[in-house]
Amino acid sequence: MKVDFYERLWIIGAAAMIAAFLTAIVWGARMHAVHPPSHIETLDPLTVNTTSEFAAPGVHIDDDGSVVVTAVAEMFRFRPSVIRVPAGKPVRFRMTSPDVLHGFQVVGTNANAMVVPGYVSEFTVTFPRPGEYLLLCNEYCGLAHHQMAGRLIVEEAAP
Repeated sequence: MKVDFYERLWIIGAAAMIAAFLTAIVWGARMHAVHPPSHIETLDPLTVNTTSEFAAPGVHIDDDGSVVVTAVAEMFRFRPSVIRVPAGKPVRFRMTSPDVLHGFQVVGTNANAMVVPGYVSEFTVTFPRPGEYLLLCNEYCGLAHHQMAGRLIVEEAAP
């Protein structure tokens, strides 16, 4: 079968572009850690509301003085809807969902996580100064998704 010179150039060019795109994806995932966070910790979504950690979500201070926020994202609200944390201290967020996929975004910061049923999503962020931030679900979760919001209040840290 004879392939015309210009047609051969187009085939080679298309193959090179596909190879370049795949190389960029693999390189980005390996070198820049552009991959989804690992979900090491799992739990049964049906028992979220009876699990000791998530039955009473809120802000907790650990024995070492670190701040931990446990939260539940469920249709169509965050529990708790108002979160108060100190400024200037690392805050570890631990979240899960009993029903569908949700997002957890602290507007105006780089705090953003996907909350997946059956998994515990965790990230740590430090808020440098006091203020009030909006919490939004940035993953479509149903008809009232647009009403799913909360508040994060960063307060002056106690001396």
